[in-house]
Amino acid sequence: MNARAFIVPLVLAPALAALVTLAARADDWPMFRGNPTLSGVSSAQLPAALVQKWTFRTGGPVSSSPAVVGDRVFFGSADSNVFCVRLADGARQWAFRAGGPIEASPLVLDGRLYIGDVNTNFYCLDAATGREVWRQGFEDKTKSSANWYAGPDGRKRIVVGCYDFKLYSLDALTGKTNWVYETGNYINGSPAIADGRTAFGGCDAVVHVVSLADGKKTAEIEAGAYIIGSAALLDGKAFVGQYENEFLCIDLRAGKVLWRYRDRAFPYAASPAVTADRVLFGGRDKRLHCVKRDTGEAVWVFPTRGKVESSPVVVGDKVVFGSDDGRLYLIALADGRELWQRDLGQPVQSSPAVVEGHVVVGCDDGNIYCFGSK
Repeated sequence: MNARAFIVPLVLAPALAALVTLAARADDWPMFRGNPTLSGVSSAQLPAALVQKWTFRTGGPVSSSPAVVGDRVFFGSADSNVFCVRLADGARQWAFRAGGPIEASPLVLDGRLYIGDVNTNFYCLDAATGREVWRQGFEDKTKSSANWYAGPDGRKRIVVGCYDFKLYSLDALTGKTNWVYETGNYINGSPAIADGRTAFGGCDAVVHVVSLADGKKTAEIEAGAYIIGSAALLDGKAFVGQYENEFLCIDLRAGKVLWRYRDRAFPYAASPAVTADRVLFGGRDKRLHCVKRDTGEAVWVFPTRGKVESSPVVVGDKVVFGSDDGRLYLIALADGRELWQRDLGQPVQSSPAVVEGHVVVGCDDGNIYCFGSK
C-alpha cells in the first residue's frame, strides 16, 4: 500500500513570517525525550521540592508528552486537539482540531510543529499560529512521535513511524515523501537518530537500524519480544526495553545484544533515560530501575504504586517521572531516594518536559500541569 499525500500550502506574508521564529531558550525541550537521540536528559536545574504553577484543562486524557520552546508549551489531547499555551501562566495561545485523538508528542522545529493523530493524519502546523501548513495521509494511526535529521542536500527531514508497519521520511517544508521503510508489524515507539542512522523497535520484536541517507536497512537485531517504547542512542549503542521481562543494550555496529537486564516478569514499556554511566527506565512492575550503562548491573530500584509508563527525565542530580498511581515523582539520581511527589489523582503516562525551573507533564485527568520553583 502506498501512502496517500495531500499537501496544503501556506503562503506567509512577511509580517506573519516574522512570527514563526519562536524565542528559543538554551534548555528548550522541543520534542519527545528532548533531542534526536531520545536520551531523556535535560541541561536544566530543578530544586529539591516543586510547587504547582498552573494547570490547563482539555477535554480528554493527556498522554501526549509536551514540547517546550521559548515561552510556549505544545501538546496533544485525546479530545483531538493540539494545544499551545504560555509557559509562564498556562494561558491558551491557540488550538488546532485534528482528525482524531492525539497520543503522540509534538516535534517543534524551525517554527513548525509536526504531529500525528490516531486516525491516518500527520500534520505540519505553524507553531506561532496553529495554522495547518501541510498534511500527509498514512494508512493507519500514528502514535510514534516524530524526529528529524538533515538530508544529504542539507534539507531537514521528518522521520516518523506508523501502525501501517512503515517508517516514513518526509521533507520538513513540503511533506513530500523521501523514502519509506517497511517492517513486519506496528511501529509504536519513536525512531531515535544518531550517526546518520535511525534505530527503533516494533511489534515485530525486532530492533531496526536504517540508513537515513536512503532508507535502507543496515541491521536487524532480534529483541525476543515486541517493543512498544522507544530506544535511546549513545556511543553507537541502543538501549530499549521489550514486552516480556528484558531491557537490552545493543551494539548497533556489531548488530548484537551486549547485555540483558532481567527482573520480574513484567513488560518494559517506557523509554529510557541514558547518562554517562546510568540507564533509567520504568516497568509495568510498578518500579523505576537504574542500572549501570556498561554492564546492565542494577544500581537501585524505586517502587511506586502503579505501572511506570511515563519515561523518566534526568535533570542534573535528579530524576523526574510519573506513574499510573497518579503521582509525579522527583528522586535522587545517586541512590533513588524520594525528594518530592505530587498526587494528581489519575495515571500519569505522559513523560515530563523539563526546562529551567519548570516541569510540564500531562495527566489522564485531562490536565496539563506545570510545576516549578517557589
